[in-house]
Amino acid sequence: MTSLEGPNPSRIGAPVHIPVLPSEVLEHLAGDASLRASLTGWVVDGTVGAAGHAEALLRECPGLCVLGLDQDPEILAHARVRLAPFGERVRLRHARASQIDALLESEALPAPIGMLLDLGVSSLQLDSPERGFAFQVDGPLDMRMDPTAARTAADIINHWDEADLADLIYHEGGDTRARRIARVIVEARHRHPFLRTGALADLIARGVPSGGKTHPATKLFQALRRAVNEEGEELIAALTAAETRLADSARLVVISFHSGEDGVVKRFISRGARAGRWRALTKKPVSATRSEIRTNRRSRSALLRAAVRVRSPRDGGAAERGPQDQEVSS
Repeated sequence: MTSLEGPNPSRIGAPVHIPVLPSEVLEHLAGDASLRASLTGWVVDGTVGAAGHAEALLRECPGLCVLGLDQDPEILAHARVRLAPFGERVRLRHARASQIDALLESEALPAPIGMLLDLGVSSLQLDSPERGFAFQVDGPLDMRMDPTAARTAADIINHWDEADLADLIYHEGGDTRARRIARVIVEARHRHPFLRTGALADLIARGVPSGGKTHPATKLFQALRRAVNEEGEELIAALTAAETRLADSARLVVISFHSGEDGVVKRFISRGARAGRWRALTKKPVSATRSEIRTNRRSRSALLRAAVRVRSPRDGGAAERGPQDQEVSS
C-alpha cells in the first residue's frame, strides 16, 4: 500500500489524467487562437492537478506564465514532470486554492491576466484505492486531498452527530434520503466504527437502497469528500481572490462537477456583473460534447463558466479593454 505521507514515485510521470473541456478552457481563458501568441502575463491555475490545462495554455500561448497550486503533493509531483519543459515560465506550489491571495503576495507577481479553477477530484485520486475517494475498490476511509490535513472521512462518519451528518449529506450531497442514511450510519457505528470505504458503501446499499442506476452511496461519498477538503469554503476564497487580485480585463474560468458549486459560481458572476465588477462570457454553463464524453467519461458532468474582470468607477476606474477581452460565444 502506498504511503499517504508523500508521492508514489512509481506513478509519477504516468498518464493519469485527461483534462476536461480542454479547447473550451483555451477559448474562454486565452481568447481566439489568432490572438494567443500576443498574450503575455501570469495565469493562476488554482487547482493545477496533473497539469493538463496548464500544459495546453503554456504550449498555445508562448508569452504566458503559470502559477500552479495544488494541495495534493502526489498530483503536484506529476505536474512538475509534465511542465518541466517550460522551465521558468512555471511556478508550482503545494498550497490550497484559499491561499491564492497570500501566495500572489509572497511571490511578488504582477496582477494575473487569468485564473482557472478546475474543481472536484482528479482521476489519479479516484483511481488510487489507498486514498479512499471511491468505493468501487475497498480502501481506507480517508478522502484527504492533502494527506497532512487532520480530518478524514472516518472522523466525520464516526464522530459527527446524527443531525449534522444528515445536514451534510443533504446539503453537500443533494441526497433526499439524508436523514435515513445518517440514522443507519449512527446505529451501525455503535457496533463497529467505520474504517474502510467498502464497509460503509455496503451498509448504505443494504440499509438505504435507492432503486436507481447509481450506487446508493454515491452522494454520501461526494458529501464526505467535500466536507473533508472544505471544498465549499475553498471555492469562495478562490473567487474572492479572483475579484481582488486579477488585472483589468483578466479572465476567470471555473469548471465544476456539482450543481451546488455551479450555483455558487453563477451567483458570484451575476452579483459581480450587477455591481460592474464582472462581465459574463457564458450565458449558461458550457458542457462537454458527445465526442468528448465518449473518450473521457469524467467530462459528462463538467460545467464551465467564464467571466471578464472589469473595473467600475466604484472599483477604482473603468477597465482598459485588452485584446483578450472579446466576447466569446457559448
